[in-house]
Amino acid sequence: MQGFVVPPGGGKRIVTGAQDVTFKVTGVHSMAASSFEVVVPPGFDVGAHVHARSEELFYVLEGELEVLAFEPVVRGGDGWSEWEGESGQRVCRAGPGSVMFVPPGCPHAFANRGDVVARMFFQSSPPSHHERYFEELLEILEAPGGVDRAAVAELRLRHDIEQLTPLRFEA
Repeated sequence: MQGFVVPPGGGKRIVTGAQDVTFKVTGVHSMAASSFEVVVPPGFDVGAHVHARSEELFYVLEGELEVLAFEPVVRGGDGWSEWEGESGQRVCRAGPGSVMFVPPGCPHAFANRGDVVARMFFQSSPPSHHERYFEELLEILEAPGGVDRAAVAELRLRHDIEQLTPLRFEA
């Protein structure tokens, strides 16, 4: 087996009005994790969600994101930005160099509430689940006639994503 280098701008890129995702290392290459570069536009909110089997790592490269990675006292409501954990954890702003680690079963979310794009490096383990998820999600988001919320909900359930608050983006 050989290693490889992915140059800047390299990898399989999928772009919509909602997100810009570049696959850097996939399940074809790694038994441990899939790796992506994600450009998060202003107004994008992935919504709070939880994975039963996957763990994730987010590293902010540029811009700022509002992030959450804890179990709230109460799961629910229309948004997650005011959630609080039992030991006082709160949603925080993550700038360049910030890392968010999310173990299986931990509610998490990110949103770009600013007016400039943010860019992050994202890893998901085990590999391949998020690769297929991103491909299918971006197809739904690009479809004419607006976002089919039922299709997004079904997709998320198939890919180990329990959605706790809505996915939102400004087109």
